Amino acid sequence: MCQEECSLTITYLNITVSPPRIDLCLMVSSDTSASAPQAILWDMDGTLIDSEPYWVASEIALVEKFGGHWSHQDGLNLVGKGLPESAAVLQHAGVNLESDEIITTLTDNVMSMLSESVPWRPGAVALMHAISDAGIPQGLVTMSMNRMASLVASLVPRQPLATIVSGDQVAQSKPHPESYLEGARRLGVDVRECVAFEDSPSGVTSAHSAGAVTIGLPNLVDISMTAADEFWESLAEKSYGDVLQTFRRVIGARS
Repeated sequence: MCQEECSLTITYLNITVSPPRIDLCLMVSSDTSASAPQAILWDMDGTLIDSEPYWVASEIALVEKFGGHWSHQDGLNLVGKGLPESAAVLQHAGVNLESDEIITTLTDNVMSMLSESVPWRPGAVALMHAISDAGIPQGLVTMSMNRMASLVASLVPRQPLATIVSGDQVAQSKPHPESYLEGARRLGVDVRECVAFEDSPSGVTSAHSAGAVTIGLPNLVDISMTAADEFWESLAEKSYGDVLQTFRRVIGARS
């Protein structure tokens, strides 16, 4: 509490008047408690972890097993899409399996690679910890299966992620906003007061159309033409202060 006070004695017509003391703290601008995000919502593949190469390698192996051809670019075309949609594309490429079998096979392969090494994107874990230290809740919003998302969440030191929305828990995959709306609902916050991190066009569209302040993190696919509110080259050396600055700028521009 501020203890500084100002007093003034005025003498007029031999009458001494002492005005009320003024607390100097009351003279400080009332804008000292600027808004902060209610929550942070993270995409997983390509945003928190650089797992997209794992997915592409698994797709190549699966298609080739059925005598087909699958290129690296074919894999990039699926980045950010829901697994059922990806399975349909793989079936068209010659994979003679039911959709659920394709999803299970790919997920098992990627989880096996993750069990050997989790390729965190630079700065991701440090920023999650800084956000946690600021008292801001965080959630994971991914199109991967819940069992894989839960594995990754459990491997984050200090486990800062309070909830997980996975592809098998929503009716509509990204770019539909359902997953981000659900993530905000589970955290008990207004999605318009959240910051979302995404690396794919479908993910950016999902988060932005839900109403979240959306930060695009370019990785394997071009997102320069998406509706992201701001683009960061990397999470490396980023702080909670950077998140706060972006949030306040975007919210201010909306009002």
